[in-house]
Amino acid sequence: MKQMMMAAAMVLAGGAAMADPAEGVWKTAPGDSGGYLHVAISACGAALCGTIKEAIAADGANTGDYEHLGKKMLWDMKANGGGKYSGGKIWAPDTDKTYKSKMTLNGNTLSVRGFVGVSAFGRSQDWTRIQ
Repeated sequence: MKQMMMAAAMVLAGGAAMADPAEGVWKTAPGDSGGYLHVAISACGAALCGTIKEAIAADGANTGDYEHLGKKMLWDMKANGGGKYSGGKIWAPDTDKTYKSKMTLNGNTLSVRGFVGVSAFGRSQDWTRIQ
């Protein structure tokens, strides 16, 4: 019994050590209204996905009635090594459009780029880790 419990603890500890560095909760850049989102990034199969966890108004108030809470905003993002991710898609709530996406992680800053066609045509945001 002790051996089984130790084996289970080792498996759980090993899984936690394998978490991707981009996993966590991220604050997006403010939109035109000054509000921003908290996006929870986690493993989603062999890739990473990001879900809208909270919406914060320009005055800092949590807007609990935001219509897109729980919606997937980022998906199919695959790690390429060296803090770079590609192959994903991102949904932009302000335009209600989906774009190809890539990300670069540098410490507690996640540079997220959505683009159409080649990556030269698109827009970027720097997200800040909050958790």
